[in-house]
Amino acid sequence: MVDYIGIERIRELVARRGAGVFVEELAREIEADFRRWADFDKSPRHATHSAVGVIELMPASDGRLYSFKYVNGHPKNTAEGLLTVTAFGVLADVDTGYPLLLSELTVTTALRTAATSALAARWLARPDSRTMALIGNGAQSEFQALAFHRLCGIRELRLYDVDPAATEKLERNLAKLALADLRVIRCRSAAEAAFGADVVTTVTADKRNATILTPDMVAAGMHLNAVGGDCPGKTELHRDILLRADARVVVEYEPQSRIEGEIQQLPADFPVVEFADVVARRAAARASERDVTIFDSVGFALEDFSALRYLHALNRADRGGTQVDLVPQLPNPKDLYSVLARPALEVAA
Repeated sequence: MVDYIGIERIRELVARRGAGVFVEELAREIEADFRRWADFDKSPRHATHSAVGVIELMPASDGRLYSFKYVNGHPKNTAEGLLTVTAFGVLADVDTGYPLLLSELTVTTALRTAATSALAARWLARPDSRTMALIGNGAQSEFQALAFHRLCGIRELRLYDVDPAATEKLERNLAKLALADLRVIRCRSAAEAAFGADVVTTVTADKRNATILTPDMVAAGMHLNAVGGDCPGKTELHRDILLRADARVVVEYEPQSRIEGEIQQLPADFPVVEFADVVARRAAARASERDVTIFDSVGFALEDFSALRYLHALNRADRGGTQVDLVPQLPNPKDLYSVLARPALEVAA
């Protein structure tokens, strides 16, 4: 039998920990795995693109455990009442190849993306950062707001989205979180939101080379958390921001980011730093308070590995989960046909 986490179960697990604690613990697990970067078998995700979206497989293994995530990205879906991103994943034992956990990852991907964003900001942003512009107020925005408030001490959020209804939705959900020390300001443009911000998070969904931030919006000392550009032909930052003399660009896994990140706009020899090197202190996060740090985040399979490993442990400790009969249990492992030969009622039992 294989452990199973569906939508109701992930709601239970997050509610019992509290969303803030859950994100903080998840960030700790992700950081621990980045610290042992060399242990992992790594590869860019396999993407199948269509005119309307992308379907991807994201594998990772540390030699003991193996995981993969199935995830799609279809920006048109919201017009049809569907989610832009859905996902599920598997955690398996390398020694036997048997799956240990089958889990939803739609909600968990939002949680791990926000946890990774805030974790990177703790390493890259100025320690006194308290104001964040959140440009793009769709499905990921609440998670980003929660993570930056919890992990980085953000106390003022400046919101902007081209769709006012998205901003209204975000404001309602933030009010329900009842974060008494969080000030929320609605802005009329991306430039207004970015003005005076210590951190700027861009998390837009359009599958195109967009220019959400232009060079005039970026001030010395800012940290840019570029989340929305995550596939070929999809970017958010004007390329001149990346080329600033005081800019330091950090990526998760360079071979993947060259294909999908903001740096796809630049020559293949443009210098970047992998986040694992920052965590291991092999590379400096910033040289001065005036540096502009850029986390060119596309999402990497190691983060899903961390999330699945964390979920599996949490689910087992909670003891309230269910299991599914995904793999046959046989008296004779050489007699697979016996599964079909047994009466249907016996199999069901």
